[in-house]
Amino acid sequence: MELKQVIEQRRSIRRFKPDPLPESYIMELLEAARLAPSGTNIQPWRFVVVESAEMRKRLSECTLGVNFIARAPVTFVCCADLNAVESRPKRIAELREAGAFIGTDFENINMEDYVKQRAMDRNAAKAYVSLNAAIAIEHMVLRATDLGLGSCWIMMFNQKAVKKLLNLDDNLVVVALLPVGFPDQDPPPRPRLTIKDILLQRV
Repeated sequence: MELKQVIEQRRSIRRFKPDPLPESYIMELLEAARLAPSGTNIQPWRFVVVESAEMRKRLSECTLGVNFIARAPVTFVCCADLNAVESRPKRIAELREAGAFIGTDFENINMEDYVKQRAMDRNAAKAYVSLNAAIAIEHMVLRATDLGLGSCWIMMFNQKAVKKLLNLDDNLVVVALLPVGFPDQDPPPRPRLTIKDILLQRV
């Protein structure tokens, strides 16, 4: 499927067939996330794959009434690792070694000074890693559409309850729950603003 077609056909799917997700599809979605871009290449995304019927039900109980999570064959619990911020010097060194900065202004910048100047408190780090994780999640969503699967971003959940259920460390922030499966509905296009509505200016 062409990328433009994937973007146009993507829908938030809330009804799924009971068919299990092939292991190869699960790996395809994780691979799509792995290849996503991130600021200074910190790659903060981490995932829990929830497959068992019992755990899907218990996970749905951590949401604000999003019961269809229990009926999706797989839900990815999409997390961001706050500790990834501390890896910036190493990740930047890897980028430099890979030649990512050749021919750019970054080629001669002292990256140690850059990292020190861009120090973050916990709130800033949380926003930073969550934004980067969101890019990876959308990669998964688009790849799922390409594979003929449906998915739905879920952010209506109790953070503490999900973390307790899955015994997640304090350094992990649950960004979204992503139920995935074969769609049992074919919803029409959703209302969207026009280009005129979203384009502020061209200068």
